[in-house]
Amino acid sequence: MRTENRHFDNPLTGVRNLGILAHVDAGKTTVTERILYVTGATYKRGEVHDGTTVTDFDSQERDRGITIFAAAVSCDWDGHRINVIDTPGHVDFADEVERSLRVLDGAIAVFDAVAGVEPQSESVWRQADRHGVPRIAFVNKLDRTGADLDLAVESIRARLHTVPLVVQLPIGQEDGFTGVVDLLRMRSLVWSDGCDTFEDGPVPEDLQDEARRRRRLLEEAVAELHPIALEEFCAQSTVSAQTLAAALRDLTLAGDAVVVLCGSAYRNRGIEPLLDAAVAYLPSPLDVPAVRGTVDGSEQERAADPSAPFAALVFKVNATATGRLTYLRVYSGTISRGEAVLDVQARRTERVGRILRVQADRHAEVERAVAGDIVAVVGVKAARTGATLCAPAAPLILEPPTVADPVVSVAVEARRSIDTDRLVSALARLVEEDPSLRVRTDRETGQTVLSGMGELHLEVAAEKMRRAHGLDVSVGRPQVAYRETVSRGVSGLVYRHVKQDGGAGQFAHVVLDAQPLDVAEFDGGSSSAVDFEFASTVVGGRVPAEYVRAVEAGCRDALAEGPLGGNPVTGLRVTLTDGATHPKDSSEMAFRTAGRLALREALRACAMVLLEPVAEVTATVPEDAVGGVLGDLAARRGRISGSTARAGTAVITATVPLAELFGYASRLRSRTQGRGTFTSRATGYAPVPGSVLSAMPSR
Repeated sequence: MRTENRHFDNPLTGVRNLGILAHVDAGKTTVTERILYVTGATYKRGEVHDGTTVTDFDSQERDRGITIFAAAVSCDWDGHRINVIDTPGHVDFADEVERSLRVLDGAIAVFDAVAGVEPQSESVWRQADRHGVPRIAFVNKLDRTGADLDLAVESIRARLHTVPLVVQLPIGQEDGFTGVVDLLRMRSLVWSDGCDTFEDGPVPEDLQDEARRRRRLLEEAVAELHPIALEEFCAQSTVSAQTLAAALRDLTLAGDAVVVLCGSAYRNRGIEPLLDAAVAYLPSPLDVPAVRGTVDGSEQERAADPSAPFAALVFKVNATATGRLTYLRVYSGTISRGEAVLDVQARRTERVGRILRVQADRHAEVERAVAGDIVAVVGVKAARTGATLCAPAAPLILEPPTVADPVVSVAVEARRSIDTDRLVSALARLVEEDPSLRVRTDRETGQTVLSGMGELHLEVAAEKMRRAHGLDVSVGRPQVAYRETVSRGVSGLVYRHVKQDGGAGQFAHVVLDAQPLDVAEFDGGSSSAVDFEFASTVVGGRVPAEYVRAVEAGCRDALAEGPLGGNPVTGLRVTLTDGATHPKDSSEMAFRTAGRLALREALRACAMVLLEPVAEVTATVPEDAVGGVLGDLAARRGRISGSTARAGTAVITATVPLAELFGYASRLRSRTQGRGTFTSRATGYAPVPGSVLSAMPSR
């Protein structure tokens, strides 16, 4: 642990806001725990397998052994304050990564020394590219059997399309890994078993030639990318450590290359130089462009200046039964306890009750927060993720994090009817905390449908309702809203409704034609947006106008249940061609009843077809997985409508029955090693194969 104090002309120079990014099980949570331990923020090493980590504090995270929720922690190193966000590595929680990257200045990408670049490593790297977040790389688990730094670095070069600049050489292999050679200073750093600190010494004799060779390769690679390093290399045939360090920082900030370090976080080897690299190469809030926002449609910039008007972005909300924590990244200005802030989008003024420095699930209260800080506040009651909080006198709207469209849905319901209201409240709180969850009530089935980014995502949400809210909920496959339509109609169906039970009776006589609304469109495989048309060709006043309207209303009543399975009927044209009335017993009620019963009989006499909802699926997959994906879509009764190649990937478009899409997210990830993604949108209805019911004789 380094305790020396460093003086900075601007305090923000000593701040680093970093994220830890990786594929699941690459060791990023262990890296975060060792950072906290080495910096003195914790006195004991947290272990994932023991459930003792600081950042994976949720009970589900400890039970499953994976990171589910992004957790923020703070520590100090070499006079710098480092705010770290440990992000999830599972693809289902990519939206947590997206929200975190929106407020980070830099990141440490962790890779497995055996597996190299894994699917989710690639995904989070692309997310960081979109946000322009500078990164350094840490190749972890060098103590594992089969670990190979060179192969891992080559996978970074080939799959991430970046220039890796390796600044360390491992000492020992696999279980014999004991330390690294610092190629800038040409010194060895060795960690002994049972020791928390390293020994700084000369390069081992048996590694000197290899260290000099790799130092030369590093100098040549940097000289190719950096003009000052190139000038020095041409003049002196070498590049000094100071010039190398400055060039590595410039290349990292510009995104032209990535510095690669190595170690074993589990054995606490390589963490100190990783921290040194983070403060040396990754940006402070002053090194990133000023944040941009809009005011009355015009764009403005706010510099990272504590004296500027206050502006902060809400990137996470934690709503509990005991209170509400709102997590902020402060971009400009200063906020103190008790001050009022403006939620611009909601046009609501809030008062900040307390300001907390976050340490995962523990918090330390502070008097104020300044530009560059990541803190949580208490007292803000209504601000949602993505909201801008700013000084009331200087409003500004910052760009919110993007929220991906959900891809998987389940039906949820309380097992006990008395818990229905509590379920509504619990779902509202879930959506408040996680904007990538969506809740809706299906108008036709009446089910409450919860949608999210994957099956594990929804499983975690349901379990959270059980644990945090004490709800006994059942989760199942959502019902699919089928339709029925007419493929061959009937003409001249006669129906007479007569009812006499004392007093005024009921009499209505109608003659109907029932035909498909649009045969051409039906043959094209989808149902028209116009569900039903009604017309009357009755002449001579045989059926008065008010009774005609009653017949139409009765026909609409009959559309609620079709003869195949009680599903709504669509795509139908009904024509009233004739009828008769009784001077005393006819009424609107009688003709409405006659219309309903007549159409039901007509539908039983028609050739009916069952329709199912279909969706247009657009899947983006690696080129080497196209065959498997096409086969899987065909097995799901999908109709391929297009396929285009784009930069090593293929974009496949298909129309797939909605009933076949349940579980598709997991299957696609399995077939593409987690690299495939898809979107879907409902496009209408199509006939279910083999569902035609032949016409039946009318009764």
